[in-house]
Amino acid sequence: MLYHLLYALHTEFSGFNVFRYITFRTIGGAVTAFLIMVMFGPAFIRLLQRLQIGQVIRNDGPQSHLSKQGVPTMGGVLILAAMMISTLLWADLRNGLVWLVMGITLFFGLIGFIDDLQKVRKKNSKGLSARVKLVLQVLGAASVGMYLLVHPEYNGRLSLPFFKSFHPDLGWWYIPFAVVVIVGASNAVNLTDGLDGLAAGPLVISGSVYVLFSYVAGHAIVARYLEIPFVPGAGEVAVLCGAMVGACLGFLWFNTYPAQIFMGDVGSLALGGTLGAVSIIIKQEVLLAIVGGIFVMEALSVILQVGYFKISGGKRIFLMAPFHHHFEEKGWQEPKVVVRFWIVSVVLGLVALATLKLR
Repeated sequence: MLYHLLYALHTEFSGFNVFRYITFRTIGGAVTAFLIMVMFGPAFIRLLQRLQIGQVIRNDGPQSHLSKQGVPTMGGVLILAAMMISTLLWADLRNGLVWLVMGITLFFGLIGFIDDLQKVRKKNSKGLSARVKLVLQVLGAASVGMYLLVHPEYNGRLSLPFFKSFHPDLGWWYIPFAVVVIVGASNAVNLTDGLDGLAAGPLVISGSVYVLFSYVAGHAIVARYLEIPFVPGAGEVAVLCGAMVGACLGFLWFNTYPAQIFMGDVGSLALGGTLGAVSIIIKQEVLLAIVGGIFVMEALSVILQVGYFKISGGKRIFLMAPFHHHFEEKGWQEPKVVVRFWIVSVVLGLVALATLKLR
């Protein structure tokens, strides 16, 4: 909106020319989203407390988490509001890819919102059934894959980190592949969101990496030089990624230990879906396994734990899954687990950035 209103005036006042630059608008989106979170966060927390929208703790989780019972949840509503407002203010709204990512973010957020609402009303940790959530997620993700595959600018070829010229073409199999990436990312972030600040920190780091990759993918000359797929219009997605980074940073202001608010499924499912959708749109799908390595490890820990438990007749690989609970059970304090996971996420982000040259 600001882009359309103010850039048009650059002929009268040259200072408005800065609005043509994606880098400037990405920073503007990040700062705006951060300020929205910090300014409205306290009032939003008080509103949730007044409405008695508090966290419901699972009985089979770590005993130390029982103290989190009743802490305001569904903070993802404010995160998504900050993201959407900032994107609408700073992005070029003629760009269809921006609307596509916003759409999938809000759709996954709606799934999480209904799930959270049911948990609050029932006063237990069971919201929507896993089958219903999965079906809805698959439908949303499939729509993204289908839209891109029939779009003339896209194809089913993959871009693999560390490889210059190896681009396997999945054809129509790209649609189920997109579903796996987006749904997998959404649920992986949801599983990670179990400690104060644990999901928000890696989301800031992953979002920052995809800010850069989105910008590069949308710049024909730079993309050609770095030998990554050029995606017309992808640069504007960097503005939305910047808004996500700013919103998550602002959320961390209140979510760090001891947390005053949790993002809930409305936040984790939506933000994970955003990461997955962005990776698909800018043709850096496989890179998400590196960028979001923390989320991947958390999801794999649950899959391995459940699978091994079934085939071994009740034995476990980890003391508790997801993975972060394993370290809690080993005696690590919650802040130590969180900060060390952040450190690993930073390292993985640096590795992801290194793939721009290591090809």
